[in-house]
Amino acid sequence: MEYSLASDTWNEKEVSAIHRVIDSGRYTMGKEVKKYEEEFANFFGTKHAVMTNSGSSANLLMLATLYLHPKFKKIDNPNVIVPTVSWSTTYFPVQQYGFQLKFVDVDVETFNLDVKSVINSINENTVAVFAVNLLGNPCELQKLKNICDEKNIVLLEDNCESLGALEQNKQAGTFGTMGSFSFFFSHHLQTMEGGMVVTDDDDLVDYLRSIRSHGWVRDLQDNSSLYVKTRDSFEDSFRFVLPGYCVRPLEMSGAIGQEQLNKWPDMFERRRSNACIAKELFADLPYIKLQKEHGVSSWFGFGFVLTGDLADNRAKVLQSLKVNGVETRPIVAGNFLRNPVIKHINYIAGDCTNADTLHDRGFFIGNDIRDLEKNLLGVRKIIEETL
Repeated sequence: MEYSLASDTWNEKEVSAIHRVIDSGRYTMGKEVKKYEEEFANFFGTKHAVMTNSGSSANLLMLATLYLHPKFKKIDNPNVIVPTVSWSTTYFPVQQYGFQLKFVDVDVETFNLDVKSVINSINENTVAVFAVNLLGNPCELQKLKNICDEKNIVLLEDNCESLGALEQNKQAGTFGTMGSFSFFFSHHLQTMEGGMVVTDDDDLVDYLRSIRSHGWVRDLQDNSSLYVKTRDSFEDSFRFVLPGYCVRPLEMSGAIGQEQLNKWPDMFERRRSNACIAKELFADLPYIKLQKEHGVSSWFGFGFVLTGDLADNRAKVLQSLKVNGVETRPIVAGNFLRNPVIKHINYIAGDCTNADTLHDRGFFIGNDIRDLEKNLLGVRKIIEETL
């Protein structure tokens, strides 16, 4: 069989959206991006949405804003709590803005931040918890928000893998002060490249918009607390107030995003339908465990941990899947502390036993809007025959 990690979710609507942009003659960020931002914020129940050229850039803007905005406490040797299992660009912006990364362990069943470890890791130098909703599965977000509120620290969410996930009927990515999303090809919505930051804070959104585009004032609200415009278009055109980047999205990505968002409710249900099959198929196998759902997962993929007789035979299992046409990947970057890049990072870490388990015994396979019942049946059979 051919079982890829992801599939194309475009049809003539996305192609038509691209042609609409071409016909307009405006390719860089403009009205299509603005419309997508407005529709995205409305759909996910936030006041503001700021589109970027990637989910990685979305994380960068959030950490830049945490560093630059005066409302966030400024102390010597600040640290940010992060899960030991995530993607690289969860961590790099934290490092780049001078925060020490404080790695805490994950829950071996949900793959997400272990709340008790978070509580035990907070100290007087902690300024934020950067929660990552992994493989579609939301963290215990309300608990984390309550902890952060009690400790007067910031909750940020990396929701790049979990668009559409819910906890207590609230969208993942919207519990924190800011939350990030990604629209890369293998993700829930596909805009070629693209990302988004959401927030309800009127002040923060202007920081995000300014940092996104060179640090200039052109995209700020007229009543911005960051900078009061002169209303002279010449004076305001090249006025810079923050150290920024150029991480704007293209108009094509904004136009495509509108069409993808319209499709999302149906795509969400198809992903969850596949997940129902996966949960049933793998529930009774004693040597493999499917990621445990918390809240309502949007099932980015199907993450597994090998146990029992297969615990130390992952290479054999992966090879069997590969020769039978099944694509696999690690549980994101596994235990990130075991990546060579860690020598360049300022960090501290405690016990990360569960992260090691995911690193050594975990893998995931794809999920998307296709009917995957036959594929999942095939995966079960391959794993059974590996014993």
